[in-house]
Amino acid sequence: MIPSPSGIKKGSKWVLNWASFIQAVDRFTLLSGRLLAWCALAMALLTAAVVILRYGFSTGSIAMQETVTYLHGSLFMLGVAYALKSGSHVRVDIFYRGFSDRGKAWVNALGGIVFLLPLCVMIFVISWGYVADSWAIRESSPEPGGIPYLYLLKTLLPLMAINLALAGFVDILRNAQILILRENR
Repeated sequence: MIPSPSGIKKGSKWVLNWASFIQAVDRFTLLSGRLLAWCALAMALLTAAVVILRYGFSTGSIAMQETVTYLHGSLFMLGVAYALKSGSHVRVDIFYRGFSDRGKAWVNALGGIVFLLPLCVMIFVISWGYVADSWAIRESSPEPGGIPYLYLLKTLLPLMAINLALAGFVDILRNAQILILRENR
């Protein structure tokens, strides 16, 4: 049973469980964001290697080029949750910057409920069949010498939706916590 906002005290067990859940997801998001940042370095090194091989030695590697694409997809598709957590996402700041902390919490919570979570559900639902079909045939690169795991790259679509929904849900909880705790002071 979820207590009513008027019944929540700052030190209550429900709020502490809520806070520990938020902290656990935040730790996961920060760790994954830091790990994904290494993809950018790997992409730069691989791109340099591809260019050196092509123009310095007149040879190439389709697998290396596709690896850059896989890393790029991983960085951006799985990094969106980190961007949300760190406030690096796009925000139209015309009125928002002048709002109080409570007003910002309302905007963030309602934006997550009305826009972010439905978008994540839509992306997940729409991509599920596409990814399932790719897995069913173990889709591989159409290029000779390419990476035979295209289905793994496509799997980033529903994973992104799940990861972003989880980060969005935690953001909604965090803003709800701000609203509830400030109301009970």
